[in-house]
Amino acid sequence: MPIDQPAPHVPEPGLFVPAAPGGSGHFRGLLHKDWDRHVRHADELSRTPGFQELRDAILDRAQPVSQDRALDIGAGTGLLTLALAERCTGVWAIDISPAMVDHLRWLVAGRRLTNLYPLVASATSLPLDANSVDLVVSNYCFHHLDAAEKRRSLDEAFRVLAPGGRLVFGDMMFGWTPGDRRNRRVISSKLRSMARHGPAGFVRIARNAFKVLTRTGERPAPPEWGRQALEAAGFVEVTVECLAHEGAIAVAIKPG
Repeated sequence: MPIDQPAPHVPEPGLFVPAAPGGSGHFRGLLHKDWDRHVRHADELSRTPGFQELRDAILDRAQPVSQDRALDIGAGTGLLTLALAERCTGVWAIDISPAMVDHLRWLVAGRRLTNLYPLVASATSLPLDANSVDLVVSNYCFHHLDAAEKRRSLDEAFRVLAPGGRLVFGDMMFGWTPGDRRNRRVISSKLRSMARHGPAGFVRIARNAFKVLTRTGERPAPPEWGRQALEAAGFVEVTVECLAHEGAIAVAIKPG
């Protein structure tokens, strides 16, 4: 487990849901997207009521305590990470975007936090030792991964968790099959929302339809897939709670 971290420094000034704070993506197919340009947007999103409510819901299920060593996968600008740092003995925050990590290091320096360690890393290859953390969290990161990468990420979370450790993450969870009632509700709600913006909204609908057909956009998985994948990774006491929108919160335990 890394302990000595690079000194924080200040950066130079300068499908349906946008890249969420705490989820800037980790799979190879999105590496062409310049996540470093989305720091300000992600930081603004982190202040919106919807994302703050989701953060609070994840923390409520995670129940972090003072002795916990925690890991935030896809930490973004620190929506979950900063809240965990107030409650845990140590927090490792990983993100694939160097600019996101730089932003978080700037916050660490400004707030004089000594228990928060931002790192540039991928969800599919966590830079921590086995059995080294008690809690793994994530917020709107996994829908950027394809199915194989989701499984590798869950395997990695299982590996780094100590026996009895908890995995809690919020993510976009629905499918494209219209036969499912929830899928129909989620998709129709998003289509209505975009259509209200007139011509620009219809352009956005067309772009998202193209991404779905070519599999180049977000890759949400249905709740049942997530439940099965967590169990296949070895987790127990798995629950997936669907929320009022397209999101859901998954909770799982590494057997003790």
